[in-house]
Amino acid sequence: MKRILWFRRDLRVEDNPLLSFGGEVLPIFIFDENILKELPQNDKRVTFVFHHVIRLKSNLQKIGLDLKIFYGKPEEIFKELKGFDEVVASGDYDSYAKERDIKISHMLHFRYINDTYIFKPREVLKENGEPYFVFTPFYKKARAILEHKNIDTAKTAEHTLAQEDYWGIQKNGKKLLLELESIGFIKQEIEIVDPHVKLENFLKKIDNYQEMRDYLSSDATSGLSVDLRFGTISIRAVFRALFSLKNSDTEPFVRQLIFRDFYAYLLFHIPTLERQNYKYSFNGIEDDEKYRAFCEARTGVPIVDAGVRELLETGQMHNRVRMVVASFFTKDLLLPWQWGERFFASYLLDYDSVSNALSWQWSAGTGVDPQPYFRVFNPYLQSKKFDKDAYYIKKWLPELRDIEPKYIHNEAFLLSAYIKDYPKPNIVHKEAKARAISCYKKSLH
Repeated sequence: MKRILWFRRDLRVEDNPLLSFGGEVLPIFIFDENILKELPQNDKRVTFVFHHVIRLKSNLQKIGLDLKIFYGKPEEIFKELKGFDEVVASGDYDSYAKERDIKISHMLHFRYINDTYIFKPREVLKENGEPYFVFTPFYKKARAILEHKNIDTAKTAEHTLAQEDYWGIQKNGKKLLLELESIGFIKQEIEIVDPHVKLENFLKKIDNYQEMRDYLSSDATSGLSVDLRFGTISIRAVFRALFSLKNSDTEPFVRQLIFRDFYAYLLFHIPTLERQNYKYSFNGIEDDEKYRAFCEARTGVPIVDAGVRELLETGQMHNRVRMVVASFFTKDLLLPWQWGERFFASYLLDYDSVSNALSWQWSAGTGVDPQPYFRVFNPYLQSKKFDKDAYYIKKWLPELRDIEPKYIHNEAFLLSAYIKDYPKPNIVHKEAKARAISCYKKSLH
C-alpha cells in the first residue's frame, strides 16, 4: 500500500503514531496558503514552525525517510499527488481543519489517527452516551479511563520511501530554496528550547506548580503549551513522565492537561462554540476606540497593558494574565469576545483555535461553564495578589518603574495621578462591572 503521511500538528519523529503506518510512504508537510496569506511577514509562529519542520526533515532522514515540503492550498496540492492509496493524518476539530480534510477525503481515502489529544472525542461519555458539558464530571471519568489507557511510545513501522524529489519547497510545480523567505516570511528572533529539556526542568519543580503557577514572577509553569500545540512533543510522553514520578504532586498538572482535552472535546460536540455564544444573547458592544486602546496597551490598567505588551513583543502571555485580560476586555470594556479571540489569534505563539475560542467564552461567561455571567475579575486585586511587587508589570511597562507597587495596584491613584507617558485608566472598574452585569441580566429577559 502506498501512503501519504501528512505531518501537521505532530512535528516530531519520536512517539509519532503517524510513522506506525508502513509500506511505501510519502511524508509531507504543507505550508498552508489559506492560513499563511492572512499573516504578517514577521509572524513569530511561522519561524517556530519552520524551524521544527526543518528539524523533522533531518530526523526523518536519519531513519531512512525524508519530508517533501509544499507551499500552497492543500486541495490543489493533493490533486497533483497521484498513485497513492490513502493519506494518514491526525485529526483536528476546528472549522477550517474539518472543511479542509473533507475536501481531501473526496480525493483520497483519509485515515484519521488520534495524536493531538490524549482521548478520542467519543471516548469520555456519560452512561447514556451523551457528552459531558461540565468539567469536573468529565475529569473524573477521564481520569479513571487514563489509569488503564495505553500511553506507551508509538512503534515505528518498516517503510520504503516513495521515489520523489525532496529538495527545497514545492510551490505551484516550482522548486524553491528551503528557506523561510521562500514562502514570504522573515525569520524572527525567538527562543526555541527542546521540549524534552523543558519537561525535564519542569518535573524538578512540579511540587510548586499548584501553589505558584499563578504568580507572575515565578517560574512554575511548564512552558510546553506551544510544543503541545504543534506536536513537537507527544502528549503521551508528557503523561508518561508525570506518571513516572512516585513522590511528587503531579495531579494539578494532569488536571490541566485533561482540561485541554475537554475544550477540544466540547468543540467536537458543539462546533458552534468556535464563533457563537452558547448562552446569553448579549455579545458585547462594538467600540473601535476602546478596542484600539486595548490593542495598543494603553487602557491605563497596568496588569492589562503589561499583558498586552508581553504578547505583542514575545507572542506569549502568562495564563493568569490571559484570564485577567480577557475578563477586562469582555466585562469592563464590554467588547465582543470574538474581537479578543481574533486579537490573541494574531499574536499568540501557542495559538490553538480550540483553546483560544473556548477560553474567551469562559471569560465572557457565554460558554458552557456553569458559572453565571456575574464572574468579573478585578484587575487591581488580581495584580496586587499575583504581582505584589509589580515585577511583571514594571518589566513590560518600564514607564511605571518609578511608581511604588502599592500605587500601581490602586485604581484611585491611577485615576488622579499624572504619570509621564502612561494614560489614566479609561474605565472605572466598579462602574464597568455594574454595567456589564446589567447588560447580561437584561439579555435573560
